[in-house]
Amino acid sequence: MKKGIVLKLFVLTTSLCMLILATIFFGQTVFFKQFYAHKKVDEIQKSMQTFQNEYIKSNNNLQVIQQLEQEFHKKHSAWITMLDNLGNVNHISDFYLEIQLGPSLYEKFSNRVITVPLYSMLNIEDLNEAKNFLRSGNSVKMSGITRGTSLVPTDIWISAGPNNESYDLENIKFRKTMYGNVQKEPSPRELRDDLVYDLPGTIIKAQLPLENISPNSIYTNHLLIERIKEFQLQLVLNEENIDDQLPQEIDYEENKIKYKILIQPIKNADGLETYIFAMASLQPVDEAVQMIKEYYIYLVIFVLLLIFLASFYYSKKIAKPLLQLNDTTKKIADLDFSEKIPITSQDEIGDLSQNINKLSSALHSHIHQLQQDIEKEKQLENTRKEFIAGVSHELKTPLSIMKSCLSILKDGVAIHKKDYYFEAMAKEVDKMDMLIVDMLELAKFESGTYQMQKEVFSIDEVIEHTCAQLFMEIERKKLHVQKHLANVDVYANQHRIEQVITNFITNAIHYTPEEEKIIITTTNDGDMVKVCIENQGVHIPEEQLDKIWDRFYRGDASRQRSKGGTGLGLAISKNILELHHVEYGVSNTEDGVLFFFYVHKKV
Repeated sequence: MKKGIVLKLFVLTTSLCMLILATIFFGQTVFFKQFYAHKKVDEIQKSMQTFQNEYIKSNNNLQVIQQLEQEFHKKHSAWITMLDNLGNVNHISDFYLEIQLGPSLYEKFSNRVITVPLYSMLNIEDLNEAKNFLRSGNSVKMSGITRGTSLVPTDIWISAGPNNESYDLENIKFRKTMYGNVQKEPSPRELRDDLVYDLPGTIIKAQLPLENISPNSIYTNHLLIERIKEFQLQLVLNEENIDDQLPQEIDYEENKIKYKILIQPIKNADGLETYIFAMASLQPVDEAVQMIKEYYIYLVIFVLLLIFLASFYYSKKIAKPLLQLNDTTKKIADLDFSEKIPITSQDEIGDLSQNINKLSSALHSHIHQLQQDIEKEKQLENTRKEFIAGVSHELKTPLSIMKSCLSILKDGVAIHKKDYYFEAMAKEVDKMDMLIVDMLELAKFESGTYQMQKEVFSIDEVIEHTCAQLFMEIERKKLHVQKHLANVDVYANQHRIEQVITNFITNAIHYTPEEEKIIITTTNDGDMVKVCIENQGVHIPEEQLDKIWDRFYRGDASRQRSKGGTGLGLAISKNILELHHVEYGVSNTEDGVLFFFYVHKKV
């Protein structure tokens, strides 16, 4: 019943706090973002109306208009400009060409002077490259699209210099729309009736900006220029009846930054249609929302902490001591002594908690000691049994051989071979001595009491030393030992790792045919070093690969007692590697058998 009340209070408190947090988060991210965008557009539209009124009053005074644009940008961080009826920026006074057209097939453009705004044909960064061509007197050829008596250029080819060098100015958006991606441009009439092509002329004036262009200049704002070009293209082609869709509010996104584009038509003093073009970035609100989201990570952590504190205070203040007593005594009954009761009061409950803690500690200590003693006794008993069984089994053969030799010598049979039988008994005595030493060492590893002392040493030097010690055996079988060693230090018990390497290499020597090769490699593998010893020879049956680590294991005729050894080398190696807590194994290769193990690098 008390647990049910605690749970209900906890769930209720948590749910209420998380609901409040989620509501605030939703309001400050999703709703705030929409509110900010709507509010900013509304303010810009109101300022555009003010801008329109002031613009009409300016009577086309360039300084007044520029001041209005600067004030608008300062107030709203938004660009605003005036476009004429063809979508060109009004009042361009420092970046244009005046071209005197000559006679041509297009009578309405023959011998006329036209002004071409260069911002739509040339990036301001390319001005230095084009300056030599943008000079009075240079001849030009021009193509474009007509609107009444006006011309919007798409291409201007400028020729200059004694070699008649040429430079091409392109309005990329118009050109792609008019001509597409054709390699050779067709004649204008093949494309549209309102195109003119190859109008000849001469530059009579080239007005270029000063060397140091202000960063706030409209020419440096390529994003704004590109949007103006798009609107101009729609306006000139009028394929979507753009005038019927104005005023217009356009959402635009580039490089994950959102923008608002506002276009509003007005009549100028001459009664011609002109346009107010404004563009505002919504990046500040996106940055603000992102900061709010990052801020909420810390806020959520703080609120969750408050939730848990409130839950513990209201739901467990009274019930906590009794519930803890109940839970702890249940665990003690199940022989789990890991939990202690915190003593927070100086009353009877505090005394009871203290007594239960003392009882739990005493029981835990005695039971743990008893379990360790029982486990240790079991391990020692198993080791004794296995030792006796193994020794009895393995000593049976050499004792039988020695008994036979003694019988022969006692009966006087083959007296001329007396030295041979004494030598045979001596070999069996040596084998029994080696067997007993290995058995004692294996029993020590398996007892669970052996502590592996570790140190830093070079694994490559150990391998080289081991190969040098086994040189005579290698030479006797005319084996070729190939070593591919990495210069690396390891952290392990040097003597025991040397024992493992000796066992593996000795094993490889025994089972490698004469004049074949043994390959020894060490390779870096993260924070470990992998040691591999591969020998050519007979494969081990797959079903016996796991059994070769067992004591006294001899799987087939190729692994008989006649090969030497006690049958305990791999079992001892296994125990050494397991005491190092590293991976080891054996596998068949194309030419033979590969033994490997890992060892930790120097810390």
